[in-house]
Amino acid sequence: MAQLTYTGITSLDGYIADLDGNFGWSAPDEEVHAFVNDLERSVGTFLLGRRMYGVMSVWETLDTENEPPVMQDYARIWQAAEKIVYSSKLTEASTSRTRIEPTFSPEAVRQLKESSSREISIGGANLAASALSAGLVDECRLFINPVVVGGGTQFLPDGLALKLELLEDHRFGNGVVYLRYRTLS
Repeated sequence: MAQLTYTGITSLDGYIADLDGNFGWSAPDEEVHAFVNDLERSVGTFLLGRRMYGVMSVWETLDTENEPPVMQDYARIWQAAEKIVYSSKLTEASTSRTRIEPTFSPEAVRQLKESSSREISIGGANLAASALSAGLVDECRLFINPVVVGGGTQFLPDGLALKLELLEDHRFGNGVVYLRYRTLS
């Protein structure tokens, strides 16, 4: 049975994008990017909301020839994984190994978890909120940046109550802190 993980790069005050939708402050340096790559290497399927898919799909065709090796590595990780995009607006995918689902089905995700041997990652705050509320997320992984943005898109939704167990923490040279939590029922 596969684990479902929710990973995000956040501000210290818990946002993945600021009030204007900007997230440039969250761009990982090479040390953090290499760590993220090692985490994502075990992902067999990405579950994505439409907007997150729009951001991430650049990895399908990004010319990484003159980019740092960590970016080349991530492009290979992204391209090798299956992608399921939940959107009522998209009718076809712009990336390979991708299917579009019009609605999020907790039961379908439970079945995917039961039938998968590789980790499943969920991305997009709204989609993750649905999975968290349905009790599907096994781990939350946060990369907390030393910046306060004052509002925007939250990593965790209002009204969600979860008990968590800290499994791992790591400090990076640029001040980013990684926290890995198991969700407890």
